[in-house]
This record gives sequence, structure tokens and C-alpha cells, in this order.
Amino acid sequence: MINTTDFSKRLKKIIDYYGLSASAFADKLSVQRSSISHIISGRNKPSLEFVMKILTAFPEVELYWLLNGKGSFPKIIQEKIESTSPPISTSKIEKQVTQQSLPLEEKVVSTIQSNGKTIDKIVIFYTDGTFDAYQK
Repeated sequence: MINTTDFSKRLKKIIDYYGLSASAFADKLSVQRSSISHIISGRNKPSLEFVMKILTAFPEVELYWLLNGKGSFPKIIQEKIESTSPPISTSKIEKQVTQQSLPLEEKVVSTIQSNGKTIDKIVIFYTDGTFDAYQK
């Protein structure tokens, strides 16, 4: 469960970081200005749609940090992570290339056959913060 007091503090931090007023922040998210006021005051809890709008409009905001206060804000830029991560071995790269060249159905079938498990649900997360869920 989200602690609304802490969430509102993090929301204020985002607004201050971008140098926006509460009304400009609401306009950027395409929400009513009163929504921002009500969430900051603790009157209302943020909806999933509201959280997703923040993540879409402000890519430097990490979901886990926004909801739980753990992680970092602003988000560490991906290039920095890639430059500090250890190099991948050639066999891993070859395996990834082979796996990427297979159609999705073949990947799923080979995964199911290799571990003897049955897939119940598949969730695909997109870089814009949205997702699709597929269930049997």
C-alpha cells in the first residue's frame, strides 16, 4: 500500500525538480488542477492512471521510487549504466542473437520444452511505462 503522505512529498519533489507550478504540472499530465491539490493534501490517493501519466511525461522518474521511495530520482541515465557494466561474453551475445532471430512462438515453445513448465501469463512492459498482459 502506498503511503500517501510520502507519495505527496515525492510528488512535490518532482514538481520542484522541473520548476513547475502545481497547475503547470497538472496541465503537463492532462489532469484537472484540483487532482494535484487533492493528492498533495492527502485527500485523494493517486490512481494507477495518474502514476502512469507521471512516468510517461517525466522519464527521469522511476516507478519504484515514486511509489515506495526506494531507488533514485532523477533516474540514472541508461548510457551511464551500460558504460559501467562488465562486458558480456561472446557466447552470451551469440545466444541472444540466435534467440532474437527466432519467431516469438518458437521462443515460447523452446522455453516451455526446456524447463517442463507451463506458461500461465505473459506480461510485456514497454519503455513508455505501459504494459500488456496475456493470460491463458
